[in-house]
This record gives sequence, C-alpha cells and structure tokens, in this order.
Amino acid sequence: MTLKIKRIAGKRKTRICLSGQLRSEHLDQLKSEVERGGPRVTLDLEELDLVDIEGVRFLNACESAGVSILHCSPYIREWMLQERSRPKDHLELG
Repeated sequence: MTLKIKRIAGKRKTRICLSGQLRSEHLDQLKSEVERGGPRVTLDLEELDLVDIEGVRFLNACESAGVSILHCSPYIREWMLQERSRPKDHLELG
C-alpha cells in the first residue's frame, strides 16, 4: 500500500488528508504539499495506517513549525512523543 494525499483547500486554511502508509520516500512530495498549503495547514491522519521513523520525525517537524495534526492514532502520537524526548545524536569534531 502507498500513501494517498488529498488536499482540501478552504478560504482560510488547507487540510491535507493522508491515507495509507507514510514512508521516507513520500516525504518530499508531502513537504511540497504542506508548503503549498500556506500558513494555515492541517494534516489529517485519520486514515493513516503506518509510518516509519522518518515519517514520525517529519510529523514532529511539522508540529514544531505550527502545522496542526488531527486524528492522529495513539500509537503514532506516542512514537512522536518518544522521538521528541530522545537525546539528539551529537557530532564529534575531530
């Protein structure tokens, strides 16, 4: 199964509905859709079945940038919270 992206543009906001599986290979396309949506974008995850780690990181980045996330399943939300609380990898300069 792949990812389906449905865009619903309103007068003041844009809702992007995702269904299927959000994987790293879909992120460039989804990022473009979010950017095209303007300042008031909402991601609706009601029909999203599966995400990978890059998808979780992308969703966290969207939320940090002010994108609202609706209908997020409990397991995806929990994974997002866990990923946010993980210490970031530090690069050592040698």
